[in-house]
Amino acid sequence: MRTKLFSAADVGEFLHVIIAGLVFGLSGGAHADTDELIASRPATPVCSAKRPKVLFNRWQEDWSVLANPCVPRRPLDGLKYIPLGGDPDSYLSLGANLRERLEVNDAPLFGIGTGHSDTYLIQRAQVSADARIGHLQFFVQLEDARAFGKNSVSPVDKNPLDLEQAFVAWVSPLGPGTVKFRVGRQEMAFDLQRFISVRDGPNVRQAYDGIWVNYEYQKWRFIGYATQPVQNRAISAFDDVSNRHLTFSGVRFERQNVGPGDISGYYSRYNRTNARFLDATGDEHRDVFDLRYTGKAGHADWDVESMLQTGHVGNKTIAAWAVGSLAGYTLDLPWTPRLGVQIDAASGDRHPGDGRVETFNPLFPNGYYFTIAGYTGYANLIHIKPSITLKPSGNLTLLGALGFQWRETTADAVYQQANAVVPGTAGHGTRWTGMYVQLRADWTIAANLIGSVEAVHFQVGKSVRDAGGRNADYVGIEIKYGW
Repeated sequence: MRTKLFSAADVGEFLHVIIAGLVFGLSGGAHADTDELIASRPATPVCSAKRPKVLFNRWQEDWSVLANPCVPRRPLDGLKYIPLGGDPDSYLSLGANLRERLEVNDAPLFGIGTGHSDTYLIQRAQVSADARIGHLQFFVQLEDARAFGKNSVSPVDKNPLDLEQAFVAWVSPLGPGTVKFRVGRQEMAFDLQRFISVRDGPNVRQAYDGIWVNYEYQKWRFIGYATQPVQNRAISAFDDVSNRHLTFSGVRFERQNVGPGDISGYYSRYNRTNARFLDATGDEHRDVFDLRYTGKAGHADWDVESMLQTGHVGNKTIAAWAVGSLAGYTLDLPWTPRLGVQIDAASGDRHPGDGRVETFNPLFPNGYYFTIAGYTGYANLIHIKPSITLKPSGNLTLLGALGFQWRETTADAVYQQANAVVPGTAGHGTRWTGMYVQLRADWTIAANLIGSVEAVHFQVGKSVRDAGGRNADYVGIEIKYGW
């Protein structure tokens, strides 16, 4: 009989030790000699404090629970909670993240132009320090992103060691609610990150230099922000700067329990110098109006978002829009199957030369909202994707999906992620772009260790093929660890 050497939990604990370079092996126990002695002992108090989970936003974690001696200890907890003075809520916490992803992409940009088959590894390492002192929070996160063996390295693939986040936050009661204020370099994301995201799919995440303030009162939340997105220069360490040519500022509201769901909306101003579109160049001043409703009722769930864009690029007027939706129904069956459908649409420029720019600008999108492969961009698009999600166990999720893609207008181009234009498609061919199959598996190996595999096959339509494109295949194998 084959002996099982390690469990998933063992792997997670072992990685804690490897990352820090320390080994802990001392443990102890005790037992009672008689059943009578056990029965005479007082009942052990129940510990209600729970260890925090590693979150997507590391600065939102609260490690003050480790001040409670009833919380079970793990190796290196002395670095997760370092008391600062006599107040148990004042402490310093250290953290780290590592993500490795092997990617195989046989036809970037559908093989047109410089897009050639490529196999490479991308790596992202992060370390963070979070200090809490009274109402104040000081958070610093360093990031090092590298690409190994990639033919064409873009700014979102590589960024040597740099300051990803460094901000000061203040949290305090104000009247009947709570005010939160942050200033410095910080990440921010709205909703499903369709249009405002931290760009977690690619290797280099998006940060913003700016001010964020929000006020929370009962079911309401009001937010204001003024930022300059960070420009990742990727030349040497610590060379990232505020982008002097781009600003993004606005106001936002959120309201919980509106019917069976929550509603949110925002207005933002997006300013960019020397913007370039197929039918316009010049300074871009874009007014953004967004509204979203998300909720769940019984076995059904949904998320619907719409955006309207006005303004001008140079002397041309902006008139663009987009709609995105996800909906699903979860069946009460083994493996908890969820039948879902995703429907998206975004405007394209219907009449080049008419003085109007109708191509939708997806702003700071979350690329993997479609797939990690990057074949689908949120501009001049009609997209329908039915899917099924299965959960064979509590730590394994499987997804299968079939996507169908058209252009909103043939006068504009086919776009991939990062608003990349597929050459030779604007003004040519039919609206049909193609279809793709997406398969994905996510496995929680241990509490802070997750493995993922995604495969995408994109069958291009005649319009892309006539422009010199071909079918594309992508496979990504990823493992990420958080401490």
